[in-house]
Amino acid sequence: MKRQNQSSVVEFILLGFSNFPELQEQLFGVLLVVYLVILLGNAIIIVSISLEQSLHIPMYLFLQNLSVVDVSFSAVIMPEMLVVLSTEKMSITFAGCFAQMYFLLLFGGTECFLLGAMAYDRFAAICHPLSYPMIMNKRVFMKLVMFSWASGVLVATVQTTWVFSFPFCGPNEINHFFCETPPVLELACADTFLFEIYAFTGTILIIMVPFVLILLSYIRILFAILKMPSATGRQKAFSTCASHLTSVTLFYGTANMTYLQPKSGYSPGTKKVMSLTYTSLTPLLNPLIYSLRNSEMKKALMKLWRRKMDSHPF
Repeated sequence: MKRQNQSSVVEFILLGFSNFPELQEQLFGVLLVVYLVILLGNAIIIVSISLEQSLHIPMYLFLQNLSVVDVSFSAVIMPEMLVVLSTEKMSITFAGCFAQMYFLLLFGGTECFLLGAMAYDRFAAICHPLSYPMIMNKRVFMKLVMFSWASGVLVATVQTTWVFSFPFCGPNEINHFFCETPPVLELACADTFLFEIYAFTGTILIIMVPFVLILLSYIRILFAILKMPSATGRQKAFSTCASHLTSVTLFYGTANMTYLQPKSGYSPGTKKVMSLTYTSLTPLLNPLIYSLRNSEMKKALMKLWRRKMDSHPF
């Protein structure tokens, strides 16, 4: 079909889980609770790290950035998802779909690189403890954070602009609960082969390269931990890294299955479940994992709680 100058589609219809109407109500209730916990949990981490001076070190400042990304990521997806579940189907404007995809890619891409930067930080702290203050100084930390955010912006700008440069001349029903790239691309009435090659290559660079670097970092970290003479030191190092590795496995595992698959690889229902996992489960578990498994975070939370109780006695 010849490429048209502009699309005839002015809005899209998000189908969500309309083929499973019996699940709509239960799923709405579960996701509403999940969204509220995501907002509360990540807000607590952001505020705690901001107020507690002892946590103003790279490890926790990276975590604070991760929480900002998770809150933003959820705010882009979850409200729309809840509306779709409550109405079974929902229309979204062409511009609204563009904006949602843009910010989804921005925060998703930023999280990929942030998790990689956090792995490098743990590698430097555990494998090179004496030179760690020089390796991870303020300048290096700022460069890694700025690179992560800039990479997210670049990925979102290139990919979203390219997707919406294709003509959309009908049908306009997206078999999904938000404007994710693969289901939207299926509606384009043009040859998308070049974009699919770019998207696959880009996904390898954005998802797989950081993931492989994280795995290599943790292999080095594991050997360094095993060489530690102190059992207490080994336990503390394992505890610190286990939280990050859990988060990495959840996020990269489901994102890989979503974006590094052939079109016919999974059924639409399976694709929705995988998208649901990396867009809601990871932001939900990140604050729980980091705050419950990290002694410094627990101490900071208790200190802030006691400070609040002292300033507002009953």
